[in-house]
Amino acid sequence: MDKPAPLVWNDSLITGVPEIDAQHQILVHTLNEAGDRLSRGASVEDYEAISRELLSYALYHFETEEALMQEYGYEHSEAHDAHRHQAEHRGFTQQVIAVREQLKAGILTPPESLMAFLNDWLLRHIMLTDKRLAAFILARRSRAPGIG
Repeated sequence: MDKPAPLVWNDSLITGVPEIDAQHQILVHTLNEAGDRLSRGASVEDYEAISRELLSYALYHFETEEALMQEYGYEHSEAHDAHRHQAEHRGFTQQVIAVREQLKAGILTPPESLMAFLNDWLLRHIMLTDKRLAAFILARRSRAPGIG
């Protein structure tokens, strides 16, 4: 596999919510490391470690975002967006679990396909979904200093 172009953290990815942005930076770094490992001819063990690490951190990150949704009332005020946001989290989790199940059956997802999915999903999720949540949180924080 050719080494995938790394994701570059830049101002366009900043949501303005520090705890979300810090975790997104870690996710970008994690995906770049995964792409680097896969480009060197990853073994089943490498795939297993990459998918386990990614799933673990993604779940932690999703819990953070969903706790913020609850804390700021996003689920009540923006129920449709909150539901869609959570559905995206579940869909991503299911995709990574499917990759892990295929590994158990001895099937390796082509590295190019895996990295394209992971990178595209993260960028799209940040730009289209997380930024809406962040705008809501920032508006609430500006009205109620000291919360969050």
